[in-house]
Amino acid sequence: MKNIVILGSTGSIGTQTVDILDSIDARVCAISVNTNIVRAEEQARLLHPSLVAVYDAASAAELAKKLADTDIRVVSGMDGLIEAATLPEADVVVTAVVGMVGLLPTIAAIDAGKDIALANKETLVCAGQIVMQRARDKDVAILPVDSEHSAIFQCLQGAAGNRLSRILLTASGGPFFGMSAQQLRHVTKEQALRHPNWSMGAKITIDSASMMNKGLELIEAMWLYDVEPDDIDIVVHRESIVHSAVEFEDGSVIAQLGNPDMRLPIQYALTYPQRVPCKVPPLDLPRRHNLTFFAPDEEAFPALGLARRAAAARGNLGAVMNGANEAAVDLFLHDRIPFYRIPELVRGAMDAVDYLPEITVDDVLESDRAAREVVYSLAE
Repeated sequence: MKNIVILGSTGSIGTQTVDILDSIDARVCAISVNTNIVRAEEQARLLHPSLVAVYDAASAAELAKKLADTDIRVVSGMDGLIEAATLPEADVVVTAVVGMVGLLPTIAAIDAGKDIALANKETLVCAGQIVMQRARDKDVAILPVDSEHSAIFQCLQGAAGNRLSRILLTASGGPFFGMSAQQLRHVTKEQALRHPNWSMGAKITIDSASMMNKGLELIEAMWLYDVEPDDIDIVVHRESIVHSAVEFEDGSVIAQLGNPDMRLPIQYALTYPQRVPCKVPPLDLPRRHNLTFFAPDEEAFPALGLARRAAAARGNLGAVMNGANEAAVDLFLHDRIPFYRIPELVRGAMDAVDYLPEITVDDVLESDRAAREVVYSLAE
C-alpha cells in the first residue's frame, strides 16, 4: 500500500485524486488546502489523515476547532505545507496546488526522498533545472499528472531506447479557438471561463483561454523529457481525445488516446508501472469518428511565443513569465483588466525584470516577486 500526500486536495485535481482512491491500493497520510475548510473537514473525516495543512492561518485555526474531536493535527502556512510534503511515512506527494506556492513543498519533498506525482506545472516552468537535478540526485521519480505529459510519458514506454524526434503537444484551443486578435479584445470573463472540454479551476481555465497553459506545458515538457523547445510542436486538437504524441526518427508516431477525464492520468501516476481498472468510461472510437488537428494561431494567442522565448532563454525567465501571468490572470478575474491585456502585461514584465542565466531557488522567488510588481504597476 502506498502512503500519499495530496497538496491541494480541495481543488480540481485534488478532488479527482480523492475520487480514484478506492480504485487503487493507497492511504492518504496528509492533505493540504488554502482556505476551503468546509471541504477540508469533509475530506479529513473521510480519509483520516494524520495531518491537514491549511495555508491560511485563520482558516487553519477554525479547522482545528472543527476537528477537535479527532486526533488529526492541523498546521498552517508554508511551514505546514512543507511538513505535509515531508511526512516520514509518505511515499508519494501529489502536488495539485496551483501556482508558485507549490515550488518549495515540492523541493522539500524531493529532498526528503518522496516520489512526486506532478500536477503543479509552475514548479518546472519556474525552476525546472533545479528541480530535475534535485530529483536525479535523490533518485526520485517525477511522475506527470497533466494529461498531455502523462500521454507523452506513456508513449515513451514504447520507445525501446530509440531517440524521439519531436513531441506533439496537443491543445484543445480553449473557448476562443478561431477568433482573431481583434475579436479577443471584446471577450468577457464569463466566456473565458467556459472551457469546451475540461472542468478545471478558474486560473487554469483562463490560462487555457489565452493558451498560456499550453506555453507552460511546453516548458514543463522540455524539462521532463530533456528536449529542446524547437523539438516540441503544439497542435490544436479540439476533441481532446489524443492527449499528445511522440514522433521517432523514422517518422513513426505513437499517440495516447482517452476520454477527457483527469482521473486516468492521476491514477496512472499513482499506480505506475501497473495499470488497474479505472472509473473513467472506456473510449468509444466509433462515436469519436471526427478527430481534427490545426496549427495554433500565435498572432491571436501571443502567450505561445512568450513561452517559447522563456523556454529558449531558460534562467529566470520562466519564473518571470509565470509570476507575471499569475498576477495578470488575477487582475482579469477581478475585473481590473480586459482579457487581451494578459499577454501584454506578461511581455512587459519579461522585458523589465533583469535576466539571470544561472539561478538559485532564491533567485526564482525574487524573480516571481519582481514580475508581479511590474504587472501591478503597469496595470494601474
